[in-house]
Amino acid sequence: MKFSKIFLIAGLLFFQLNFAQEKAEDILKKALTEAKAGNKNVLLMFHASWCKWCHIMEKNMNLPETKPVFDKKFVTTYIDVQEEGEKKKLENPGGEELMNRYKGKDAGLPFWLILNPKGEVLADSFNDKKENLGCPSTAEEVDVFAAKLKKSAKMDDNELQAVRNAFMKKN
Repeated sequence: MKFSKIFLIAGLLFFQLNFAQEKAEDILKKALTEAKAGNKNVLLMFHASWCKWCHIMEKNMNLPETKPVFDKKFVTTYIDVQEEGEKKKLENPGGEELMNRYKGKDAGLPFWLILNPKGEVLADSFNDKKENLGCPSTAEEVDVFAAKLKKSAKMDDNELQAVRNAFMKKN
């Protein structure tokens, strides 16, 4: 009897460790701590497994010519939201609430923010018309994205050009 209870408890613990996603607030706190230690800002990305534009954004940020730029300036962290069905387990608990706190409730995905190490918003993914840029892909969107990066992360012209080039490629 004792053995079966231990086995059951161990099984439940194993299940939780393998399937429970980290809380969104904990992810953000870790990123802010890392940003403070590294004298960087946080690029907080809300995304989902089904989101084509989320995958394109991540790919563009991880190209050989852009990854060093983003790594130098940001602690990039991801919060999984808006999953459905079997993939619901991929969501970070509290992710939707965190996204909503930053006015991303109806923004669509990807939705991103640039935060300083204190957690203050330096830039978000909205353009002047309050439309979500998501993954910028047009010349106008890429220019808005680049301006936000320049302002919030003090990127130089070469860094900005690498980002512009990557996001203007046809995906």
